[in-house]
Amino acid sequence: MKDAEVKKFVREGYAEVARRGSLCCSCTPSCCGSTNMTESVSKKIGYSDEDLKAVPEGANLGLGCGNPVAMASLKEGETVLDLGSGAGFDCFLAAHRVGKEGRVIGVDMTPEMIDRARGNKQKGDYDNVEFRLGEIENLPVADNSADVIISNCVINLSPDKGRVFQEAYRVLKTGGRIMVSDIVLLKAIPDAIMNSIEMYVSCIAGASQMLDYLQDIEAAGFKDIEVIDEAPFPVEYIISDPTVQAIVKNLELTPELARDIANSIVSVKVTAAK
Repeated sequence: MKDAEVKKFVREGYAEVARRGSLCCSCTPSCCGSTNMTESVSKKIGYSDEDLKAVPEGANLGLGCGNPVAMASLKEGETVLDLGSGAGFDCFLAAHRVGKEGRVIGVDMTPEMIDRARGNKQKGDYDNVEFRLGEIENLPVADNSADVIISNCVINLSPDKGRVFQEAYRVLKTGGRIMVSDIVLLKAIPDAIMNSIEMYVSCIAGASQMLDYLQDIEAAGFKDIEVIDEAPFPVEYIISDPTVQAIVKNLELTPELARDIANSIVSVKVTAAK
């Protein structure tokens, strides 16, 4: 599958999420629940009640696989860049931490998400946040301009992760750092799943194996690379998703094999420095 085709399907999938205003099965753009499900997923991956209450309504679409802001040790006055900022959830949380003297830039390739994020910015009156339309492989950000880069379950969607980390390295100041939450694989999963565009948009087929992911970060020039947390991705949200259920049925996977595949998918938090 060509990179342009992957991006097209990913953009269309998340445009629909932005229009609908909710994502009920974690990283999967198919609806299977309610606002309560979104909040449940968010708490399970590391957000607190205070986090959920601190942002404008509609900013949290349940898209993440971790809480990078909580572990980024943000300081007042820092400039933060969010790769794949969605409706702005992590940007708004970061804005509280860097204060009025700080700055937060969100980049997303989906126009509908940018529109939604800008609307949420107005609702919350965030003067220190801006959103830019662009691809994370070609960031619309100047060299050596960010103190911290965060990303939440987005880099796995890129067909060129090496390029993403090269761009992250370019825009970071010397001494800057990244803190990303993402989906990786502990072992290979069946080709039929890896070649499924639906599973790509669902953050599964695009995921790298752990070692490859870390090697991409190192090849970009980063130092002090560390996996500071690794946790099984909530299996119940993967198995219960309608898209996943349809694929499992079409592939005639046994429940045991489907669960084994789900257990091969983990959420990691990775930090590194320039």
